Amino acid sequence: MKKIVSLLIIVALFCSCSEYQKALKNEDVAAKFEVATKMYEAGRYSKAIRLFEQLAPSYRGKPQAEKLFYMFSQSYYKTHQYYLAGYQFESFVSGYPRSEKVQEAAFLGAYSYSKLAPVYSLDQSDTVKALEKLQTFIDNYPNSEYMAQANETVKILNGKLEKKAYENAKGYNTISDFKSALVAFDNFIADFPGTPYKEDALFYKYDSAYKLAINSVPAKMEERLHVAQTAYANLLKFKSDTKYKKQAEEMNARVETDLQKFTK
Repeated sequence: MKKIVSLLIIVALFCSCSEYQKALKNEDVAAKFEVATKMYEAGRYSKAIRLFEQLAPSYRGKPQAEKLFYMFSQSYYKTHQYYLAGYQFESFVSGYPRSEKVQEAAFLGAYSYSKLAPVYSLDQSDTVKALEKLQTFIDNYPNSEYMAQANETVKILNGKLEKKAYENAKGYNTISDFKSALVAFDNFIADFPGTPYKEDALFYKYDSAYKLAINSVPAKMEERLHVAQTAYANLLKFKSDTKYKKQAEEMNARVETDLQKFTK
């Protein structure tokens, strides 16, 4: 019995491949469309794409075009070709604004761009673009069934930007560019007030201010020591029992000792 089933599957696949090859060369667009639909419904998206690519110019403006371009968009999405999927879904939304599939297409178009967002350590241009696309979707379809997923995706993408900004600021501290670190940490804290990295950011801002101060020329040291004192106070104000408390207190003792030189 198993051999018979296997044989039937092989025959079906052979016939399907033969049908597909004929469809590629067939000038009858209706027959080609039928095979393309069959490939799509069978989950053979790569084959369907080749046929949809041939059919697209002929079907624009025709009654079946809506179905074709929806399947075309989905085929790109299902094969993880997210740039092309995003473009096709956007074209679908623009071309068929009254379609019952328009909200799904609008979401998947924006979501496709989120799939292109890289890890936080790389350039985040695609992340920013995805956020813009998702925000447009959220603005246009505030009551959509996809709203929860859209908001969750926005949260994840913002997390990438947040992590990138924090690591960039910390990087300045690591390479001892303390002036740049202070500016970067100020910007980070302003841009991400609710960040889970706030305690770390406040400490490394203090660390940057401290190291800049104690390594300054006498003419600039007093002012910079006061800046370090303020950074220390802000850290303890945010979290009095900070995990950096022992280290921060030792640094502050040095700051106070150095400041005494300017009160004599």
